[in-house]
Amino acid sequence: MESNPPDGTGPMHVPFGHIVANEKWRGSQLAQGMQGKIKLVFEDGLTPVDFYLSSKSCILYITEAELVAGNGYRKRLVRVRNSNKLQGIVVVEKTQMSEQYFPAVQKFTVLDLGMVLLPVASQMEASCLIIQLVQEQTREPSKNPFLRKKRALVSEPALLRSVQQIPGVGKVKAPLLLQRFPSIQQLSNASLRELEAVVGPAAAQRIHAFFSQPRHQHSPWSMWHPGGSRPSSQCHPGQSSSASS
Repeated sequence: MESNPPDGTGPMHVPFGHIVANEKWRGSQLAQGMQGKIKLVFEDGLTPVDFYLSSKSCILYITEAELVAGNGYRKRLVRVRNSNKLQGIVVVEKTQMSEQYFPAVQKFTVLDLGMVLLPVASQMEASCLIIQLVQEQTREPSKNPFLRKKRALVSEPALLRSVQQIPGVGKVKAPLLLQRFPSIQQLSNASLRELEAVVGPAAAQRIHAFFSQPRHQHSPWSMWHPGGSRPSSQCHPGQSSSASS
């Protein structure tokens, strides 16, 4: 197996249909949930990455305990985000215990870093999700919404639906905004003048006010990120925890 660069954010050789997992996950419920369904290869020294889905895409997993403990997870996310060699997908355990901390990680991951965020209720649910991501990638990598380039297409239904939910937007203005600002990150950073040029002063004021207030109070996309929507779980749905609402 090709070794990972010293900073842990370089490409890793991943055999087709395999997942390269950080050694720390050996014997975990997450790893056990994937065994028998996909081939796992465990490697030391993968920090900050938890799982490699391909040579250039990876999973950064934030456990319930890490989320409750504070912001220690942020350094890992920033390292991968700042790398131009990897596309990181952030999977977060959103449970009854960690739910109050979720808005902070959501804002930091999606709005501040522009990364994909997928909440799960348990490690078993996460294992199903990761397997599905790998299967989608191996079938048709170019159509996997999580592994595309960050610039999203206006025709993506999830992107349109989310932008339509922003106060003052609706079905007519959403496509216009996305032609000018192709991602939520770019839209949230747009100035009032830039917004006015697209949708007029009244709607621009409401959109700008929406993004100027605390995100977690108004965000219409709790499980979505520009570039795709969360896939539905098709892996033993009865095993998924219902702790998250």
